Amino acid sequence: MTQTSVASSPQKAAQQTITQIGKQARSASRLLMTASDADKSAALLAIADLLEKNAQQLKEENAKDLAAAKENGLGAALVDRLTLSDRVIANMATGLRQIAAMPDPVGSQTASTIRPNGMRVGQMRVPLGVIGIIYESRPNVTIDAAALCLKSGNAVVLRGGSEAYHSNQALGAIIKQGLDQAGLPAHAAQVIDTTDRAVVGQLVTQTDYIDVIIPRGGRGLIERLSAEATVPLLKHLDGNCHLYIDVAADLDKAHDVAVNAKTYRYGICGTMETLLVHQDIAANILPRLAKTLQEKGVTLKGCEKTRALLNDATVEAATDVDWATEYLDAILAIRIVNDIDQAIEHITQWGSGHTESIVTENLEAATQFQREVDSSSVYVNLPTCFADGFEYGLGAEIGISTNRLHARGPVGLEGLTTLKWVLTGNGQLRG
Repeated sequence: MTQTSVASSPQKAAQQTITQIGKQARSASRLLMTASDADKSAALLAIADLLEKNAQQLKEENAKDLAAAKENGLGAALVDRLTLSDRVIANMATGLRQIAAMPDPVGSQTASTIRPNGMRVGQMRVPLGVIGIIYESRPNVTIDAAALCLKSGNAVVLRGGSEAYHSNQALGAIIKQGLDQAGLPAHAAQVIDTTDRAVVGQLVTQTDYIDVIIPRGGRGLIERLSAEATVPLLKHLDGNCHLYIDVAADLDKAHDVAVNAKTYRYGICGTMETLLVHQDIAANILPRLAKTLQEKGVTLKGCEKTRALLNDATVEAATDVDWATEYLDAILAIRIVNDIDQAIEHITQWGSGHTESIVTENLEAATQFQREVDSSSVYVNLPTCFADGFEYGLGAEIGISTNRLHARGPVGLEGLTTLKWVLTGNGQLRG
């Protein structure tokens, strides 16, 4: 056998695998388009019950992934994302039941208009078709993504990271069992059962069978897929999130919001990574805030003014790399700014377009911040860790899109549909 044929055989195997999965997904998507809301919801409720019934088995499979993660030196934040605790399993089941109870977007119509000739013109929501989701670390995405896709009438192909292989396979088996109980096609939600990286390259070029790819992962994954994909991407970029404490902030409120924004969970994309503080109130809030954060184990990196105010010995010097970094760890960059305009300028230069927040009691400042900061979510007097579809009332989310087109911010049911025009007449002719 030649070296070329040896090298091409894994690629060919990956192509065959994804082509077969794609065909099955396309066939299932046609059935899902006409499935009743009652049947789709029944599947979600069955999956929720099965999650609770099989919680111990899930944790045992997850333990295999956790053991491998620790052996491979994964950081604490990534291990946290990977863990299927009792709380995480309970939250997944709750999310499934909430999504099941939500109105089905498929088939809903916008208000129609009547043209001068009596023709009625409107739009109807329809599924996107087949969605491919590529994600890392977090096995709960398997359930959240499958639930949202099924409820919105889409077939889904799920490719989780190798670090969550055992957890994802166990969850995939539960999803199939729930689909079967509800009488829906087994291939409506497929979890790819190989860790071969070549299948990712095949998945993102399957334009005959996949309608959109939703990647959830780090910048490296997004950059790879952006370069290779021929299927449209609905991108979830990194969350370099900012909190700005304005001169008109309530300092007690600002302290609590900032601490929660950073320490609620370090491994989520809505975690505050940079704190911006107005120079006129920095001396009144930063020492107390820094003390609280450091007591919680957060490493601080600051601009020159921050280090001078706090203590050069306990605060590392921040560089441009820090302003641009999504740490996903117990690290926080701090910058003292001249005013709200400089805060917005900093976010514009260094932010990833994810989630930003201002703490202020000044309505004019709040309005300016929400109007001028160009991110998918912009808050007033709230921690950035609220960046989550569940908290937005969406039941769950497929990801937080930093795209400008189609869907932006947490993508729930409506974001997984598109619109088609529907016209009704009574024999009108175009003259």
